[in-house]
Amino acid sequence: MLAMIFQIAINAPLHGLFDYLPPAGWSGDASVVGCRVEVIFGRGKTTGMIAGTAPDSSLPRSRLRKITRVLDQQPVMDPAMLELLMWAASYYQHPVGEVIAAALPLGLRQGRPLGGLEQVWSLTPAGAQQDPGMLARRAPRQWELWQRLEQSPGGVGETALSTLPQGWRNTLKRMLDKGWISSREEEPGTRRELVIRPGPELTTDQSRAAALITGATGFSPFLLFGVTGSGKTEVYFEAMEQVLAAGRQVLFLVPEIGLTPQLLERVRNRFDGNLAILHSGLSDGERMTSWRDAASGAAHIIIGTRSAALAPMARPGMIIVDEEHDPSFKQWEGFRYSARDMAVARARRHDVAIVLGSATPSLESLYNVRRGRYTQLDLPERPGAVNHPEIRLVDLRAHACDEGLSTPLVLAAEKHLAAGGQVLFFLNRRGYAPTLFCPGCGWTARCKRCDAGMVVHQRQQLLRCHHCDTRRKIPENCEDCQEALAPVGQGTERVEETLNRILPDYPQVRIDRDSTQRKGAMEELLGRIRSGQARILTGTQMLTKGHDFPDVSLVGVLNADQGLFGTDFRASERLAQTIVQVAGRAGRAERPGLVLVQTLYPEHPLLTRLVNDGYAAFAEACLKEREESGWPPFSHLALLRVESPGMQQTMAFLHQARQLLDLPTDLSVGVLGPAPAPMEKRAGRYRGQLLLEARERPILQRLLTDWLAKVRELPEARKVRWSIDVDPIELF
Repeated sequence: MLAMIFQIAINAPLHGLFDYLPPAGWSGDASVVGCRVEVIFGRGKTTGMIAGTAPDSSLPRSRLRKITRVLDQQPVMDPAMLELLMWAASYYQHPVGEVIAAALPLGLRQGRPLGGLEQVWSLTPAGAQQDPGMLARRAPRQWELWQRLEQSPGGVGETALSTLPQGWRNTLKRMLDKGWISSREEEPGTRRELVIRPGPELTTDQSRAAALITGATGFSPFLLFGVTGSGKTEVYFEAMEQVLAAGRQVLFLVPEIGLTPQLLERVRNRFDGNLAILHSGLSDGERMTSWRDAASGAAHIIIGTRSAALAPMARPGMIIVDEEHDPSFKQWEGFRYSARDMAVARARRHDVAIVLGSATPSLESLYNVRRGRYTQLDLPERPGAVNHPEIRLVDLRAHACDEGLSTPLVLAAEKHLAAGGQVLFFLNRRGYAPTLFCPGCGWTARCKRCDAGMVVHQRQQLLRCHHCDTRRKIPENCEDCQEALAPVGQGTERVEETLNRILPDYPQVRIDRDSTQRKGAMEELLGRIRSGQARILTGTQMLTKGHDFPDVSLVGVLNADQGLFGTDFRASERLAQTIVQVAGRAGRAERPGLVLVQTLYPEHPLLTRLVNDGYAAFAEACLKEREESGWPPFSHLALLRVESPGMQQTMAFLHQARQLLDLPTDLSVGVLGPAPAPMEKRAGRYRGQLLLEARERPILQRLLTDWLAKVRELPEARKVRWSIDVDPIELF
């Protein structure tokens, strides 16, 4: 008997699927699973997706509404992807409709059709005859666009060009007016022939790693543990060749938008074909085009940040997660998933290989190697004669400092700059100073909406809260005693100012979230670095992730102590990863690299072990500590977060939720809390939390399913904001 009930996933904060009757005139076609529908929900119409069918409903048919209309002739989501999202909704304890909506571009969520034409541009014969050297000198933006078009004779679409610096459309118009390029419209999903260009000769270690990946069959997870500059990307490309040549697609995930342009350039130089690009910087139209190309199979390679883990693939062949350790792969709001873990689950369902690459692998991935779940591939050396950078600790107790810059670091910077090298100064704190202080009475500028200080942004003449973005003008005098106020501590703005004073002959760039807000700014700044126009680089973690700066010969880590005494059990792991990653920017070409790490605690065992023995030894010691203390990866966590206008209301709800817990008698699940969050007040709301810790993941999942169903029924559940975070990576 044909199923007569449609189970619809609706983008709403409600758990479960909703039963509807078939639309009027339904033919009985069961292939509609994965199609979008328009339904009456509540008092209005909305778009949902058919997630399943059933012979009957738990509700009387008289209470069920009919589907208004089916929006798609063919499913927009294939069964494997739908199954993955249903699993994710269950695992992360999140409403399935919101999970499925997170995997769709805005247009599809709003019920718009999937079709449409894409604008494609190509060089004309006149354009192809232009002198690239002349263009590069006289019109660098036209040269950059010309170069992109010249590398793709079949044409380049709007989505691919959207990664160029801001203003590319004006450049395009000028070249159109000159007759150098032409445009046409193509049906979405037009698949161009893929041209694979040869890559560089691989080292023995690179060849061995690539051969093991390409020789694997079925679901095969690999951890590519390669020191910075060891050529992990070339291993990825070598493994991708075989997959792409077989007509299958590759999904390539990176943690930050800032890495996308650099990676795209390298991918295009090796693989001339269709790319689908997915990240938060795209317009809705660009995202729709990329999503469509990935779903139709027109895109050979899908490249993107966290959300691309949910992108469709018509012919999945391989998944790559670069910098797999990076916390940016975790979604912080709404559907709180880990893109890395979703990618592994997805590779399992597609029965394909997945490569997780990092110079500083997460302890979870190293633990999976230890358990035999992953295969570790090592790249212990840099190609050619390039040596590892030398790392030294600078004892801040023994050396004078000028605004956070020690004398040994300044002297080393002068030496390296005079020798023609570039110097990178790393401080993971943006703004001018973290504190505005009154030396008369001790007053400090605090955010009225958060338990946090206001950060001084000197150029904007603003105090800003980096948690809720409250802003106000910098006061001239103390609000209490009228004394003159002083900024205390260093941020990247202040370091930039100090370097301009003590090293005025060398141009510099600053890369942090403030300096890269404008679209295209990151690419522009990176271009100044690679051209050698900028000799001094100052920035935050944005500078540490995957960038290749061949002329950087000295790296200065200005404050290594920020992570030594953190309250989060992952603080030491994060600090070690940051130091190794930023150190890896030094000495990538023929120049020997030097890394100076400033610290008040040069005898700290974490720093000494990292400097003397390397990241692998540090990670092994850290895993031993985690095992002794019972923290992940030797246990599994879920964090109930609650916030409300008052702390009493927050804690009352947490205590009620705690009383509903039916804990196993074998002590396999532990509870910490209820307790105020480390930052109790944020954006005007008071926050608390309850942490569950279990030895086995299935035990935790069963407990969560039963417990959260009861929590949702609490009368106060609608009066506070609460969420559950499965596998949290921050306990705040």
